[in-house]
Amino acid sequence: MSFEALKPQVENIISNTKKTVDERLLNICELLESHIAHYNWVGFYFSNKQKEVLHLGPYVGAPTDHTVIPFGKGICGQVALSNENFVVPDVAAQDNYIACSITVKSEIVVPIFVNGENIGQIDIDSNTRDPFTTADERFLEFVTKQVAQLLSKN
Repeated sequence: MSFEALKPQVENIISNTKKTVDERLLNICELLESHIAHYNWVGFYFSNKQKEVLHLGPYVGAPTDHTVIPFGKGICGQVALSNENFVVPDVAAQDNYIACSITVKSEIVVPIFVNGENIGQIDIDSNTRDPFTTADERFLEFVTKQVAQLLSKN
């Protein structure tokens, strides 16, 4: 399914006030993982600025031991500090990578901003080497903006 076709579905999930925030975030993970072939693990991490760690939120995919990630550690931890998208075509080539599974070949992380502050991120792992394009980045930026609107209301 195309990214453009998924956008209204993301908006519908976000606007469903009958569900909790976590249920809606999980529904977004499920939507992306089931409709985009190269998205094999989809999840959210949220910042605890005082402790300088990220906490795992809703996700879909293989279970992970990485429920708390220090700022600066791994791809997610680096995004917590850089405030920028991070696309990793080949995780084996990254020195500061936290391996979640031996099947993961690439990763993309896009931060979520609420009122100009990086409050978390969406993290996507792929079992395919170098599948992420600029279109993935733009789509995930759309998703994170929708999530930011949801989180800013709560």
